Amino acid sequence: MNEWWRSAVIYQVYPRSYQDDNGDGVGDLAGITRRLDYIAALGVDCIWLSPIFASPQADMGYDVSDYKAVDPLFGDIAAFDTLIESAHARGLKVIVDQVLSHTSEKHEWFEQSRKSRDNAKADWYVWADPLPDGSPPTNWHSHFGGPAWEFDPQRGQYYLHNFLASQPDLNFHNPDVVDAILDTCKFWLERGLDGFRLDTVNYYFHDQKLRSNPPAQAKPQVMATDLYGMQNNIYNKTRPENLAFLERLRRLTDQYPDTMMVGEVGEMGNRSIEIMGEYTAGTSRLHMAYSFAMLGPDFNAEHFRNCIEGFQRGAPDGHPYWSFSNHDVPRQVSRWADHAVSEDAMGRLACAMLMSFEGTIGIYQGEELGQTETALTYDELTDPPAIRYWPAVKGRDGCRTPMVWEKDAPNAGFSTGTPWLPVKAPQAAKAVDQQGKDSILAFYKDMMAYRKASAALARGTTTFISLPEPILAFTRTAGGETLTCVFNLSPDVHVIRVTGAPIVTLANGAAFDEGLLTLRGNGFAYFAHEAEVALTKV
Repeated sequence: MNEWWRSAVIYQVYPRSYQDDNGDGVGDLAGITRRLDYIAALGVDCIWLSPIFASPQADMGYDVSDYKAVDPLFGDIAAFDTLIESAHARGLKVIVDQVLSHTSEKHEWFEQSRKSRDNAKADWYVWADPLPDGSPPTNWHSHFGGPAWEFDPQRGQYYLHNFLASQPDLNFHNPDVVDAILDTCKFWLERGLDGFRLDTVNYYFHDQKLRSNPPAQAKPQVMATDLYGMQNNIYNKTRPENLAFLERLRRLTDQYPDTMMVGEVGEMGNRSIEIMGEYTAGTSRLHMAYSFAMLGPDFNAEHFRNCIEGFQRGAPDGHPYWSFSNHDVPRQVSRWADHAVSEDAMGRLACAMLMSFEGTIGIYQGEELGQTETALTYDELTDPPAIRYWPAVKGRDGCRTPMVWEKDAPNAGFSTGTPWLPVKAPQAAKAVDQQGKDSILAFYKDMMAYRKASAALARGTTTFISLPEPILAFTRTAGGETLTCVFNLSPDVHVIRVTGAPIVTLANGAAFDEGLLTLRGNGFAYFAHEAEVALTKV
């Protein structure tokens, strides 16, 4: 079996914002197809498409109304087939976001389910009677604010929704639901899809006894849009039944050679690393998983080491997927600005770190340009949590603004129409046509080529070196090749004594002379060596 995904770099495309081909202001499949040469030239192995299925777009496609149809915003089935064929012709794999835990309220399944308590799909969603005082069945929170239950007067019951009230949760305890969901996955695999990114992969099952969650045991993590972190969320997600479903889904994908599944673990902190391990253990569950562990504000050596070592302990035979950004979090250059000498220095440091990590690597569109978070006004927002909680919550629109291709073209070359989110001058300044031979884009391409050419980086094992903050250091070893990677996670200068006979193979903001490695702010270096190398902080 060709396990191409083990050393892959996956490039996330947010279809609404990549390239508009028909001038309606929204990116589409034809636009992505037009830009495949650019994507292939990056040196990535696979494209991850955020949802393209039929949807009312209340949550930008994460509210599916038909799992077997392409939303007209993006094109049609023929456009999808063309994209797959064109990507494969360039050696690119394609995976698509599958949102299986919930649907849109406009899905025909839910429209039938809410009609009565005794129709054929009455039990396809999670319904429950009010408590005697009329309040919701449990204390569970919704991620987008308020209770995770919405009262439906037609049935006289509450239904569960972990996100928007217009995103009712499917009842995975019903075997007919599981069969139907697997059938939708098979539909796309039959069309040549190379696998799935599984949204909220630990949310499929709920506690059938409808027990309320206890308070958080540790310091509450109050997220910007909700109170989710104030509970120990043990009954509304990550239920043991999830594993059997993942194993069944794996059996389906294994019928299609060279396909893979990567799951998004919706959890924070150390627990997220534990779940990643559990969900990827062995060869019968997910091929790999990622969490939000590296997508937050934490930027220190201890944090990154704990994430990677935690996964090593929890799933010694599992496989991780690491990313610093996606469509749900602020751009990495902006998120970690307090630790940066400059945007460019942080962009290069983040790229070099990510490319050195063990596992599969994910890049979100625009990070290869060193893109920054877009500042938006209230009237420009589309993200439901931001609209509800403004100005305390800025929302996710700032990282979703369109890809910039030509600095001086209308809307930076994204669209000839009015774009669904604005293209502003700070973002246009980083357009592809402004990226020269010494640019962050060129650096990303070089780093991906370097990673592919290095057995140590592509598939090597990781051993950390204990150095005081803010220095992150480790070795990667495979195929007789050993690399030591050293990163300065601060804007200050730090000096490290290096003993042994290393050869500097890659460096930025670093100087190595007479056994001393001087790292300027956000500087880093890779050493190749045959004998053991020792590092000590000066």
